[in-house]
Amino acid sequence: MTTIKIYCYIVFGILLSITVQIESQICEKTAQYDQCSTNNACGCFHMLGANDGVGICGFLWPTCSRLVPCNSSDNSCLQSNMICVQHPQCDDRPLCYPVTMMNENICPPMISNINLKWKLNYSIVAGGNGGGNDLNQVRRVQGIYIDDDKQTIYITQYNSDRIVGWKFGEESGEIVAGGNGHGDEINQLHNPSDVTVDKKNDLLIICDQGNERVVQWSRQKQIDPRIIIAEIKCNGVTIDNNGDIYISEGETHSVIRFKQGEAEVTTVAGGNGYGYEPNQLNNPAYIFVDEQYSIYVSDHEYGRVTKWIKNAKEGIIVAKEQIPDGNIPPSFYSSGMAVDHFGNVYVILKASVNARIKPEEMILT
Repeated sequence: MTTIKIYCYIVFGILLSITVQIESQICEKTAQYDQCSTNNACGCFHMLGANDGVGICGFLWPTCSRLVPCNSSDNSCLQSNMICVQHPQCDDRPLCYPVTMMNENICPPMISNINLKWKLNYSIVAGGNGGGNDLNQVRRVQGIYIDDDKQTIYITQYNSDRIVGWKFGEESGEIVAGGNGHGDEINQLHNPSDVTVDKKNDLLIICDQGNERVVQWSRQKQIDPRIIIAEIKCNGVTIDNNGDIYISEGETHSVIRFKQGEAEVTTVAGGNGYGYEPNQLNNPAYIFVDEQYSIYVSDHEYGRVTKWIKNAKEGIIVAKEQIPDGNIPPSFYSSGMAVDHFGNVYVILKASVNARIKPEEMILT
């Protein structure tokens, strides 16, 4: 018992010393690698021997080969500008991490937004004229993409087999993909579920769910539509700053990445059967890739959201699944997701309930 008390005292002393010397911040009750800063490139590194998820907030992607193991006898580091932390993505052993990469100049503290309130005033930007197939109506919206550069909102209309673009301020939209009837011809769509924009090549990238394919349509209508990936049960699609395309896939319960110009795809999340283990997904639906190439994935049922840091083999749960007791079917399904610059995740549920989610909790508003 005495030994435990002394050990805890030493850990506390180390944490206090670090806080003073390098002006870093301590993260408490935070999962390993979870966000602890307004900089999304920073995460929590757990300290040796600390309880309740206590660690130091630092830059997430140091070069693994430059990190040396801590002294195995006392978990210390030979260099004074290093601190011993857990970093299992680099090594199962504790590693000496440079304290200069934990400075608050690199990882500023999280801004408290507990008291932020929703603005209740709103304006209709598309539809509002009842459900239907006219161009001033929307019906069965499955996914949207907002292009600020073009001042246009792109809407997937699931049962209408088309993508409609609405210019900001316009009273009706314009068909920009599909709209040629229900079918599997190259100029047709069948129950499209999501859309994103490749701005570099001026293309719409569409998950043509009913035809089990991912297709591209030119926004200039100068080239014919083309199939990018065939025979895939896609749910959601997005694109990163490099132009790489990410698709959530229902059959393999995974997210894959497609680099343009390459023949093969890479699994970047899930792919280990369906389930709720950290390395699994369960019918992934909507996906989001941030500037650091972390992938946020919403499972279709129950609202779980996981964050997969670049090259990670497991995801970090940022919104726990809300599973009822017993074998009761789910009463809500994810039908949209977005991530703001604070790291908050917003999920739209099919039961018309909006959920604002902070790491490790769900708040219905």
